[in-house]
Amino acid sequence: MSQPSSGIRQIPVVVLAGFLGSGKTTLLNHLLHRSGGSRIGAIVNDFGAIEIDAMAVAGALGDSTVSLGNGCLCCAVDVGELDGYLAKLAAPSTGIDVIVIEASGLAEPQELMRMVLASEHPGIVYGGLVEVVDAAEFDDTRARHPEIDRHLALADLVVVNKLDRAEDGDKVLGLVRSLVDRAAVVPASYGRIDPEFLFDCRPSEERIGQLSFDDLHDHDHDHEQGADHAAHLHAAYDSLAFSSEVPMDPRRLMQFLDSRPEGLYRIKGYVDFGAYDTRNRYAVHAVGRFLRFYPEMWKPEDPRLTQLVLIGSGIDAPALGKELEACKSDAPHTVDEHGMWGVLRYVQDPEEEPVEPPA
Repeated sequence: MSQPSSGIRQIPVVVLAGFLGSGKTTLLNHLLHRSGGSRIGAIVNDFGAIEIDAMAVAGALGDSTVSLGNGCLCCAVDVGELDGYLAKLAAPSTGIDVIVIEASGLAEPQELMRMVLASEHPGIVYGGLVEVVDAAEFDDTRARHPEIDRHLALADLVVVNKLDRAEDGDKVLGLVRSLVDRAAVVPASYGRIDPEFLFDCRPSEERIGQLSFDDLHDHDHDHEQGADHAAHLHAAYDSLAFSSEVPMDPRRLMQFLDSRPEGLYRIKGYVDFGAYDTRNRYAVHAVGRFLRFYPEMWKPEDPRLTQLVLIGSGIDAPALGKELEACKSDAPHTVDEHGMWGVLRYVQDPEEEPVEPPA
């Protein structure tokens, strides 16, 4: 049962939101310097006449920065205007791999999500909502802005920043986890999160038809003088590399993805569904509760493999590996014509209307 695939390269657009002072610009700057060779385009929205945030990131991005200014992005530009900015960054000549919209601290995340989803640019695909919260000021922020609970419920990944300044970081993390809807909750200080949580970093050497499993540990992290290894980005995270020459059963894989544990932050890689779609492999991208598949036509040189990397905290990697093993399908090549429906729910055709975010 072969599914059509688009030849258009789609660039994920990540919305980076959070109230004033949560550390969004610091986090964005960290991503820019830890991109692993990937090129990031940024739309920086600053509230006020002097665009401090735009100035803070412009040096790192150069011509890849688009500064909107004069108020919140969600009410300062309409969809057509945003499409223009996205088109500029998504032009093939820029070589950009991911676009990050850093919203003003007063912006409404749900409206930003709707604007990206409503984009008519075929090279753009929504890449998830990242909400940054200030752990040290979380109680006061909730008191001033009770709508933060709704924002957290919409998020795909929540970065609990400034944990080094919080009196009881574990209490804040527990409270945030109680407010999210299957979102990944990542602790951080100084906005330092692994870029792999949001996008695939380019490997240092070009690899044809093969997903690199060693990229997770190839980053040359900055280490502060006297910092313990436990403070390094990867120290608190576990990873699992899974590879299979046997195709995956789409129903079983969707059951696995629908029941993925809370601590599993990120899933990336390629899936071979065998006889269910002999023309395409499916790139998979999951951040917290956000999940998307991207059909890509097999190239003659591509090995017919499923290759996945799972990243999380406190996950039982061996148990997850066994669950993935159970998703293999070595049955005769007879397929259920409805078997791919669960997967196709998470495929956005550039020519179809996008799905609206929850109300």
